[in-house]
Amino acid sequence: MATAKKAGDKRGTPWLKLLAVVVLIGGGIAWYYGDIIDGYAKAGTGYAAKTACSCRFIGGREMGQCKDDLMPGMAAIWLSEDDAARSVTASVPLVESTTATYRDGYGCVLERWDG
Repeated sequence: MATAKKAGDKRGTPWLKLLAVVVLIGGGIAWYYGDIIDGYAKAGTGYAAKTACSCRFIGGREMGQCKDDLMPGMAAIWLSEDDAARSVTASVPLVESTTATYRDGYGCVLERWDG
């Protein structure tokens, strides 16, 4: 004889509770170390934007090759280019973004940082 599932059966809730705990702990860590994460992200995106801009607009290489010039461990940084503005933007999604623009006589120059 088959038994019907009770309306109050909560077998799936342990995974939901575990997910909520993981999200809360992750959020707490991000909040506590937020300034450190922001500092590393700002320095990393600045370095990546300047390096990729120089590679692309001074060296004349393709953007795919420019990613190889970055230091090991910078896989979280995404690069995008704007040919019309002659600029490269490096970003860590949801954290930081920095743009370097090629200017004649100056090379690749980073945008100003706020604060």
